[in-house]
Amino acid sequence: MSFHGLFFFCQQRVHSNKIRMYTELMDSHRNRKSRITQATFDKLLLTFVCEADQPFSICTVMTRKTLCSKIQHTAKNMKSIIIKKLSTVNYVATTTDCWSARQHSYLGVTCHWIDDISLERHSAALACRPLKGSHTFDLLAAALEEIHSEYHIREKMTRMTTDSGSNFLKAFRLYGEGKGEETTNWQEDSGSILDDAEEDSELEVEYQDVFAVLDDNTGLEYQLPRHQKCVCHLLNLISTVDASAAEATNDTYKRLSRSAFAKCHVLWNKTSRSIMAYETVERECKLQFLRPNQTRWSSLFLAVERLVRIHKEQGEKAIHNVCTALKIKM
Repeated sequence: MSFHGLFFFCQQRVHSNKIRMYTELMDSHRNRKSRITQATFDKLLLTFVCEADQPFSICTVMTRKTLCSKIQHTAKNMKSIIIKKLSTVNYVATTTDCWSARQHSYLGVTCHWIDDISLERHSAALACRPLKGSHTFDLLAAALEEIHSEYHIREKMTRMTTDSGSNFLKAFRLYGEGKGEETTNWQEDSGSILDDAEEDSELEVEYQDVFAVLDDNTGLEYQLPRHQKCVCHLLNLISTVDASAAEATNDTYKRLSRSAFAKCHVLWNKTSRSIMAYETVERECKLQFLRPNQTRWSSLFLAVERLVRIHKEQGEKAIHNVCTALKIKM
């Protein structure tokens, strides 16, 4: 298959807008009866590999070494552009996440700011780099500070948003701006109590051995901005962990919940493992079941919602026929 054919085959569903732009560009060149230049083709190929997340082995025109060199050069230029743009911004906020895939760990960081004139929100990806070793709090703090320093935004950051992972929480508790402070809303309502405590503490003086402190400095002191917990992740915890904890307080709810969801999971698992099951559901229910994802609470809600919709629109007989055909206990 030619490169153009492979490009179209791989991307026609996932990146339809890119396909349209690519096709229009090729058609315009054909209409002018002119050939595309090597430089333009190399740029298109480079864009295809980067934006479609393709392996380097797909490249048969440029050598792997040449392609890697061009990607590194393009990344360097893009980084310079982002640094230049951020130099004109007074305040930024960042987000970060850490994950593992195929026995490797990665750290991603994005940056967000609002244009002073247009008030439009802008975003940029600052890093997506591998992490060596365990995801300890000090390793995360060191990696984040390095990224902030590279883009010269350490003094401009207002908040950094992360999930509620224990290592992220500890990193910001030890190295974040305002470390040691609680950020919950109830503390703001207890200002008078804190003021009284501060007045009492003025009479107390605690002396420290400065030289001992300097000697104990291991060089692992990092500077991170104020921390902001991800609202989506908190909602996910409320809808999963807290909902599961509710079973411990009510035996009746626990028995009914586990019984109902056990049947649902059997149905979801059975109908997602074969073509025959897929066709059976399509024939009987006119809609496909949705299989929940453990990392997103909304997927479980949508999966149950789809079951309720099928029961409402097609009747109980539709689900009964699916269970009978697939030998699922009802």
